[in-house]
Amino acid sequence: MRKSTRLVAFAAGFLLQCPLPSTHVFAQASTPDGGVFDGAIRHAETMPRIRSLLISRNGELVVERYFNGTAPRDIANIKSVSKSVISALVGIAIEQGYIDSVRQPIGTYFPERLTTDGDTPKTRITIENLLTMQSGLETTSNRNYGAWVQSSDWVRFALRQPLELPPGMVMEYSTGNTHLLSAILTGATGMSTLQFAREYLAGPMGFRLASWPRDPQGIYFGGNDMEMTPREMLEFGKLYLNKGRANGKQIIPADWIDASLSPRAISTRDNDRYYGYGWWIRDMAGHETPYAWGYGGQFIVLVPELDLVVVTTSSSWPGPDRRAHTQRMYDLVEYSVIAPASPGMARSAPSLPGIPSGGE
Repeated sequence: MRKSTRLVAFAAGFLLQCPLPSTHVFAQASTPDGGVFDGAIRHAETMPRIRSLLISRNGELVVERYFNGTAPRDIANIKSVSKSVISALVGIAIEQGYIDSVRQPIGTYFPERLTTDGDTPKTRITIENLLTMQSGLETTSNRNYGAWVQSSDWVRFALRQPLELPPGMVMEYSTGNTHLLSAILTGATGMSTLQFAREYLAGPMGFRLASWPRDPQGIYFGGNDMEMTPREMLEFGKLYLNKGRANGKQIIPADWIDASLSPRAISTRDNDRYYGYGWWIRDMAGHETPYAWGYGGQFIVLVPELDLVVVTTSSSWPGPDRRAHTQRMYDLVEYSVIAPASPGMARSAPSLPGIPSGGE
């Protein structure tokens, strides 16, 4: 089994630098894979919070199942999968000339808020620092999330967070970072984030992106609460496997795809998990696997070596079983989808509690 040597090399380099229910089947796709994903379907059928499971292999939709009363046209709140979409919009904006580069300091966009005391360290935070969650600002997520979204100015609140570390040093997950990116997109393009996304991303892909919440100043929430159907999520994932091309058009620059899916920061929570430009990266069943992740069990998982895209949606409501459900989702994807699809691994994937042995 091939291990993800690039992740290991990245971790070593980083440490040297910074030692710190019922099932409803509405549109089941044909399964030319000989039932290789039957174990994943059986497992999903036992999960009361799951809403959909879609699998694309070699560009073909081979599994499409909906659970617990949902249907193909139902829109899902994709939660923090939105961060991966915001990243794509930033890459497009750079390609279109609206933003100079990822190295551009954010002081360019928030001069009146960051230069009251002269050239402060915050003015030197770059767009890349925001994309990789390495701004150095105290997080607006987790313990600070409630106060942030109840504030009268989300951008000001995020920028007023104390600078705990120099920018670019350590990853600290914060939705405030991606909301600042939404504000930058709005200022740089002269369009709302929704308008820009519809014109340059959703429209060329062939769907109309639904509206989603805005902050008190009217800036679309950057990094949370976007809405898509599972099929739209799948097409977004396939866009990354296809180096940014869809419908005969180059929608996202190919070099942005490569940059986004490369490990650039290491998670302070899990030392085997990394972050690119809005995408998580970890080893799954011996493959370097980028994925977009959202609260409650929303996933777009890419396995480039296998030409595989896996999409799941789940209930996004809080509850005591949410964390256990999310772990089961990780296990389902790794052991009941990726492992059976990997040559020589279908019969060797470990059998975990509550997970049917998936395979041929």
